[in-house]
This record gives sequence, C-alpha cells and structure tokens, in this order.
Amino acid sequence: MTTQGRNEPATASQTFRTGFRLHRSRPGIAVGGVVVLAALGGVLLALAFPRGPVTSGQALVTLAAALVTGLLSGLILPSRWTWLLVPLVHAAAFELGRLSASGPTVDLPRLDSAYGLLALGLGRGVYALLFLLPMVLAVAVGSGIARHRGGRVPRWPPALLTLGSAALAAGIAWPARTPPVLGADGRPLPGSVAELTTVRLGGQDQTVMIRGASPKNPVLLYLSGGPGQSDLPFVRVLLDDLTRDFVVVGWDQRGTGKSYAALDPASTLTLDRAVADVGELAEYLRGRFGQPKIYLLGESWGSTLGVLAAQRRPELYHALIGSGQMVSQRETDRRLYRDVLALAVRTGDEKLAATMRAYGEPPYADTPYANAFVMGQYERLYRPYTPPTAYLERGTRANLGPWGILGSEYTLIEKVNVLRGLMDMFTVMYPQLQELDFRRDVPRLDVPVYLLDGAAELTARRDLALEWFSALQAPLKRRFTFGNAGHSVALEQFQALHRLLRETIVPETSGRPE
Repeated sequence: MTTQGRNEPATASQTFRTGFRLHRSRPGIAVGGVVVLAALGGVLLALAFPRGPVTSGQALVTLAAALVTGLLSGLILPSRWTWLLVPLVHAAAFELGRLSASGPTVDLPRLDSAYGLLALGLGRGVYALLFLLPMVLAVAVGSGIARHRGGRVPRWPPALLTLGSAALAAGIAWPARTPPVLGADGRPLPGSVAELTTVRLGGQDQTVMIRGASPKNPVLLYLSGGPGQSDLPFVRVLLDDLTRDFVVVGWDQRGTGKSYAALDPASTLTLDRAVADVGELAEYLRGRFGQPKIYLLGESWGSTLGVLAAQRRPELYHALIGSGQMVSQRETDRRLYRDVLALAVRTGDEKLAATMRAYGEPPYADTPYANAFVMGQYERLYRPYTPPTAYLERGTRANLGPWGILGSEYTLIEKVNVLRGLMDMFTVMYPQLQELDFRRDVPRLDVPVYLLDGAAELTARRDLALEWFSALQAPLKRRFTFGNAGHSVALEQFQALHRLLRETIVPETSGRPE
C-alpha cells in the first residue's frame, strides 16, 4: 500500500470530502460561499432575464440554474437554514439586479386590487415556480447527499426532484402550433398554409400566424386590440371561415403574447415605431404572397393602429376595415369616467362613486391600475344585447379559456406572456395615445374605409367613431351597423364580415388603380 506525502496533491474525491466538511470545520466560509453563490446567480439571471424567463429557452436555463444553485448550496451547507437562506438571498439579488425594468409585473408589488395580485403572480409567482421552488428542492437533495456521504442516501428526494424537473421541463419545451386548414372532408387541405412564423420588424423578432386555403388568395392582416392583447387563437377560431377566400394573418405585436420578449428596451417601443411595424409587415406579406396590396382589419386599439398605418402608407392597402373604432382615447376615457360615476350615483354605489372621485378625470395618474378598475365597470354600462348564436357556440366549443391562453398557438411560457403583455405593453403604449384625436389629426385617408358599427357599443366610443367617420374624406367609405354587436364587431359578426368582404369590399376595391 502506498501513502500520500504531505506535499502531494489531493485526489478529486478528497477535495470533495473537504468541501463537505466546511460546514463543520469552517461554518463561516460555508455560509459565505452559499451567500455568494445565491447572490451571484440572482444578479446574473436578473441581468439576462430582467422580466424573468420570457421564452421557453430562457425558462429551461432558469430551471437548470435553479437545480445547480440548489444542489451546490446543499452540498456546501447541509443545514435546514440553507433552505431559507438561499432563496432569500437569491430573490433579493434578483430584485436588485433588475431595477432598470419597469411595468406592473416587475414593479413593487401592490396588494390592494385583483389587478395588483395578478401582476404579482405573473411577475414573481412564475419565477418562484420556475426557480425558487426547484432550487429549494435541490437544496434538500444536496443536503441529503452531504449528510449521508459514505452511507445510503434516501431515494425519494432525488426521485421527486428528477421527476418534477423533467415534467416541468417537458411542459416548458412543448411546442406551440396552429392546426392545419381543413377541407370539407375534415382533412388537411392540400396546398393550404397554416403556420406560426417569426418576422423581423423594426429590428425585433415578432410572431405572425398565417392561415389560408390557398396562398394565392388576397391577404387580410388583423390588428388586435389592447394595447397589449394577443388574439391569435380567436383569429384562428372565429375568422376560420375567411381562410377559404383570404390568407388571414394574425400578429402578436411587439410586447404582446408570443412577441412579449421583444418588449425591451421599452423606451424604443413608441407609437411611431408601432405604426412603422405595420408597414414593414405589410411589405413582407406583399412580397411573400405576390400581392400588390393587402387588406387591413383593425380591432379597438388595432383600429387606431390601422388608421395611422393607412394614413402613413396608403399605397400598401386595398382597404381599411375598422371594428370597435377608436378616435380619441382621452376623450373616450373622460366620457367613460363620467358614465361610470353617473352609474354609481344612479345605483347608490357610494364606494364606486368615492373611488372614481378619488381617481379624478383621466388621463389617470395611477395608470394602469385605475384603468383596469374602470374597465372592470364597462359591462355595467352596456345595454343588454345578444350576440349571434354562431359566435357564442363557436367560442364555447373552442374552449380557449380566459384571454385565449388555452390556445395551441402558445407555449407554456407564452400563455403567461399573454397576460404579462396585457399589463406591461399596455403601460408602455397607452400613455402615448393620449394626444391623438382623429377628428383633428386624420380628416382624410387615401384608401377606401369600411366601418363595422356595433349599435350596442358604449356611447363614449361609438359617438366619437360616428362623428369622425361622418366627416372623414376618403375615396370610398361605407358604414355597416349591427344591432346585436358591441365593441368587437368583427369577431362577434364573423359570418357577416365574411359576406361583406367577399360580396362588397373586395369587388369594390380589388380593381382600383395602383
């Protein structure tokens, strides 16, 4: 048998055993090492992912980092206090490292409203699930290995960690997809297009969904509402009939849904940039499908974006179709404020009246929390109406869940991003709309304009839309009023929209001079 001299290098196993003994021989070094490890990991992840993981790849990296941090921490300091120390230090370092990020999901938590609780869950709850919880479990496993070195390690903690991590990783990695366009026989239609693809717009990767029975059909680009809303599953389900005659394109605008990762740097997400993105996307679609122009359909905030895009580059569009048409966000908000306050007084709702008076007239200083509260009262302002049966049945049968998050178009992380985009992108873009008033700023458009008018729309929106449209100068303009429609006319009246496009709008506009 040979022996190792005093000055001979130690073996790897001896070095490992020495590391395990640190918590006994030099507890201060062990504690310091764990603190440094947890803090360094928090800062690095904050710098890399200031809003937490926003893509599947980032989520998998976060999960792997949690496991490594937890295992090493447990091996170095196998104490029950490590279970508390490591996540606290990591969380504090993570929050300090991302102070430059802003938005409801990353700002200081607010627990005074459902909106604030939702923001807390989306911004910190998701991170806790993907990092803090796996890390704590990994600490337990590492501690168990350290305590039982040379003996038998209990099997259930490593097995639980392995199975749980594998299941979570599989859920994260599960790909998104949009189903194929089907023919009359219920099978995928040969030659059709059904895809989710990434397009570079304004230097940022953004996702579009393209669906059509034939790539030779006219292109219809749908601009969703919000700002911050992702409508991809609703476009696929409710506008499916249109795919027989059009290439229907849904788009997750920068900072929303599948394009949430493109939100930062938020300082460059301006209204001007958003309008330019529409033009760049239209150019891409024209080139890809060999079309001289495309059709533009805007819903709510999308109708604002559509008007500005058509005003800037009318040569790109056969026609503009407005649904839930917005004209002046500030004036609409002020009228809605007065309507909600009047409702509170009329119904004797003193708490609601006091809240509205405390907010004062918009624009609200407490954006977006005040906006979220007021929007929650809109249903009480609508007059009763019944949307078409086809709309109710198709939406129910599709089972898309709240905000469409159950749609197959989203990965697990993107389902979270749908809600994060509603909050964070809204907070960036909404204040930029306050000075817009189409009655003053857009008296003329050099494209045909079609207004889908819901008679049950809130008067604070509808009256302004009718006033602007009545004075608007355009080569051609038509208004179609639906008694059983409110704000989302294009989606509620998808069957009527299909007929109008096929029988009226395309025949009137497709042959117009270039």
